[in-house]
Amino acid sequence: MAINFPIPTNFIDMVFNINRLKSFLTESFFSDHLPTHLRHDSTALSSAATDFGHLVTSTPAAVLFPTSINDLVTLLKLANSRSVPFNVAAKGCGHSVHGQAMAENGVVVEMTSLNNNPSRISISGSADAGFFADVGGEQMWIDVLTATLKHGLAPPSWTDYLYLTVGGTLSNAGISGQTFRYGPQICNVLELDVVTGKGDIVSCSAEKNNELFNSVLGGLGQFGIIVRARIPLFPAPNRVKWVRMLYNNFDEFVKDQEKLILKNSNDDGGLNYLEGLLLMHDGPPDNWRSSFFPPSHHSTIISLVNQHSIIYCLEVAKYYDDRSRHTIDKELDNLLKGLNFLPGYKFEKDVSYVEFLNRVRGGELSLRSQGLWDVPHPWLNLFVPKSRIAEFNSGVFKDIILKRKIANGPILIYPMNRNK
Repeated sequence: MAINFPIPTNFIDMVFNINRLKSFLTESFFSDHLPTHLRHDSTALSSAATDFGHLVTSTPAAVLFPTSINDLVTLLKLANSRSVPFNVAAKGCGHSVHGQAMAENGVVVEMTSLNNNPSRISISGSADAGFFADVGGEQMWIDVLTATLKHGLAPPSWTDYLYLTVGGTLSNAGISGQTFRYGPQICNVLELDVVTGKGDIVSCSAEKNNELFNSVLGGLGQFGIIVRARIPLFPAPNRVKWVRMLYNNFDEFVKDQEKLILKNSNDDGGLNYLEGLLLMHDGPPDNWRSSFFPPSHHSTIISLVNQHSIIYCLEVAKYYDDRSRHTIDKELDNLLKGLNFLPGYKFEKDVSYVEFLNRVRGGELSLRSQGLWDVPHPWLNLFVPKSRIAEFNSGVFKDIILKRKIANGPILIYPMNRNK
């Protein structure tokens, strides 16, 4: 996330250049802080100059490693003390792809430096009033999951990948296969503490300072730095029935996706997750995100892809626990009744709740071991209206991606309910 201030055109002519900024920051910040808090050595600058996308490089003047929220307050007040404030960007895990967590000639704040305080995740509430977790913006969702499960609780909405910070996903949206039912993560927040661009700490919610609350959630870091979020919690399931079904007809695929999200959006006994992906080109049907299909069926699926060029995969999940383990199969059959997937191409797994939510981690570790994680990651997320999705399939999936064979990574396509 970044807080950007207007830079006048004559900035380049000002005596206050990059070297003076480093000197000013050093002298001003070190007067009240330990020297290790603010760094402008090559190691720190290099780390803050790139992100997960590896498409953009933007070098800051310095990097702040805060040990408390007051460090952020001091930095932002310092920026505002200048006639031309310098840029400040808060960086969590740096998982953005186009340099959104960078600050050219400014200061990048390494938010994970706050992670040394174990009290930054706390669970409160009651069965009557509801449970919630107060979580530092620098905390990763995988750690939120671990902490809440100790109480038999969990947030309802997740991203597919859990090694991201709470402040990072809440500054974007936090979207995954649960969104059709529970809404994105930004719709599952009760309260925030935000350090504004002026360096003020402000608590906000839908009822209190709601303009700031609504601006910061999904605001791409342009309205403040999230330092605490209150996340509602609900009883966590134990296990997950995880199903993938294959289609060679896009219209049937889309029709079934829409049918399922409309049928299950508010039903307590409905599906909890729904996504979709494309299988195309040569190669194994599994990708780095997850190994799902039984190896004994790989050759059959590859033959199917080669025959039809594109195969559409509908992916759903239904949570359950000990109370429903005897009825889950029947419930799932009823939910999927009448779908028009290819006969014989329905595949099912039964996994733990944690294994399902953390399913991308194995693929990440595999890529890291091959040196393929820290490579350029061009990535594009689009919302396409229902009225144009068939045209998108023919114009983009078939006429661009398929014909030019330009995509090696996963292609996800799944519907959402607008009212969520």
